Amino acid sequence: MTKVTEFIHQAQGKTLFSIEIIPPLKGQNITELLDSIEPLMEFKPPFVDVTYHREELIDVKGQNGLIERIPIRKRPGTVGICARLMERFKVDAVPHVICGGFTKDETEDVLFDLHYLGIDNVLVLRGDPEKSAGVFKAKLGGHTYASELVVQVDKMNKGVLLHAETEAAHTNFCIGIAGYPEKHFDAESLDTDFEHLKRKIDLGANYIVTQMFFDNQKYFRFVDRCRAEGITVPIIPGLKPLATKRQLTVLADIFHLEFPQELVKEAEKCATDKEVRQLGVEWGVQQCKELIEYGVPVLHFYTMGKSDNVARIASQVF
Repeated sequence: MTKVTEFIHQAQGKTLFSIEIIPPLKGQNITELLDSIEPLMEFKPPFVDVTYHREELIDVKGQNGLIERIPIRKRPGTVGICARLMERFKVDAVPHVICGGFTKDETEDVLFDLHYLGIDNVLVLRGDPEKSAGVFKAKLGGHTYASELVVQVDKMNKGVLLHAETEAAHTNFCIGIAGYPEKHFDAESLDTDFEHLKRKIDLGANYIVTQMFFDNQKYFRFVDRCRAEGITVPIIPGLKPLATKRQLTVLADIFHLEFPQELVKEAEKCATDKEVRQLGVEWGVQQCKELIEYGVPVLHFYTMGKSDNVARIASQVF
């Protein structure tokens, strides 16, 4: 398989198209997900990201009548979906590998599964805290920070396992990490956020994908600061079209981002979500054209299970 950084190098300055998808809820059919992204294959994404989700604690009444709190993974199947994507669409899969909810040994096993499937790209993330916790807490025997996960993957690339060292287990992962143009919500300051980002690059990360943003100037300033800090790896902008008026609040709260006032004012004028969706496409087209002019390596879209608005944007910029 081809590494993300190799795809970028081979493009020779041409901006590529890629997407991120979310596994279906447990019990739902994967066919609907695959069918929904098929129209996006027209734009020839060289790779598709697949998110990983930590377990959640739910309350279940036991046979004795007492309530038990048990862990359940509501969106399993990341590794299997990667295999199906590669088989059906002949694209490279980029699975997310997270700290939250995994021990180091479980992470090593997942990485071997990916290695055996011929997957050479991973996006490593700390992941979200448990919904009931509020703050992130590692699973016993797991990683607390994404930087620790970068180290584990990098060591596996060098044949160093948790409990052994062997040339036979030599992996070849291209390691992606997340960047936050508007600062990671847990970072004490923008300066410390860049310190953590630089450290992950120094530890072996090969490229950066940003959190979604709606103001290109925030991305441009982020890239400028990265370069000033000596970070030279590709920086891929993450994008999501505005689709509903409610997202002005929901996305801002969940992802800790700020919408441009111009976009907010135009969205508030819309009488229906259909009009908001059209506005989101128009705004996204202008965002993408400016980013392509700037020379971004990839336009990476967070589809969140929907593809029609992403396809409409892509059809106007690719």
